[in-house]
Formats: sequence, structure tokens, C-alpha cells
Amino acid sequence: MKFINYLKSIDGISIYPMITLILFGMFFLVILMWVSKANQKYIKDAKNIPLKD
Repeated sequence: MKFINYLKSIDGISIYPMITLILFGMFFLVILMWVSKANQKYIKDAKNIPLKD
């Protein structure tokens, strides 16, 4: 028996992919908002961290 057959036998399993998609979308939007509102000096300092001794 294949794994997909086990998933089909579980009641209400179709809600989990939707919840995962919503969580991913919310995380992506939060990160996008943080990047757009971040202080430019902080971004420049973080960008140069690997070059500092």
C-alpha cells in the first residue's frame, strides 16, 4: 500500500496543505515588510560583516 493511500483514509487531511500555505504566505509577507522597513544603516552594516576582521 502506498503512502498516499494512508493519507486519503484520514478524515479532514485536506485542511493541512491550506494551513501550511497560509502560514508560508504570512511568513513571507512579514519578512517582506521587515525588509522594506528596515533601517538602511543596519542593512549596510550587516552586508559588510563578512568583510570585517
